[in-house]
Amino acid sequence: MAASRSALPRALGAALTGRAPIQQRMLLTLRASRPLQVPPELRTLLRYGRGPAPAPPIPRPSTPDQVGWGVPLGLSALNDVVFEKLGRDRQTSVAVYLSGRLFATYSADGVMVASPTGSTAYSFAAGGPVLSPRLNALVFTPVAPHMAFNRSMVTAPDEPVGVQVLPRSGQVAVVVDGRVHGILDPGDWVAVYPARRRAKLIVADVDDFFGQLRDQFSLADAPAARADTDNQPPLLVYRPDLPIPEDLQHLHLPANEAGSV
Repeated sequence: MAASRSALPRALGAALTGRAPIQQRMLLTLRASRPLQVPPELRTLLRYGRGPAPAPPIPRPSTPDQVGWGVPLGLSALNDVVFEKLGRDRQTSVAVYLSGRLFATYSADGVMVASPTGSTAYSFAAGGPVLSPRLNALVFTPVAPHMAFNRSMVTAPDEPVGVQVLPRSGQVAVVVDGRVHGILDPGDWVAVYPARRRAKLIVADVDDFFGQLRDQFSLADAPAARADTDNQPPLLVYRPDLPIPEDLQHLHLPANEAGSV
């Protein structure tokens, strides 16, 4: 979630003096059955949306006994890794593996794997859930799938998400944080999992992710609910102004503010 503009000067000043609070976020990384590349003949198509028809794919080794655990790609994503159809007339047809086991096959405009940070971006627009940025989890979300099961899946950080392009699928573009990094042909696969290192972000405003989400979508102002508040909006912070009990001290609670209970 973006910070308010009014908070940016304060955050920059805190950063320059070393007083800025730092929040760590999960990064995603990838392995693949082969190094990713964008064929020269497709660069015009990717840039302008039209160009020469792609050549038939070259058969390559792709099974686990041929390629092992795959090639580390040296890529990191803060938000998401998207596998999307390359041709307008061809769907993306992929097999999705969770923890190395086949979960489902999809024919769709695309599929994506998002971090908690990216759960409020493209994944959310495609119907995925919003995750707290404090979570360690992956979100798999299909984009306009041609099947009844169109739900997102949330997996633990030690449960990687693998995507393999099916034999009759069109070519698939691999988009990492909005940038195309390669083209997959039928048989190619990519696995997405949390990176060992984490991103360090400066918190530009009060560390209140859910409050920012509430304000951005006006979640506390639903007409039906507002009619039942008797013109008294709910308290922004619901907790007593007392020391936190010992059995609750492990919880992540917001700072007390005026108007709390």
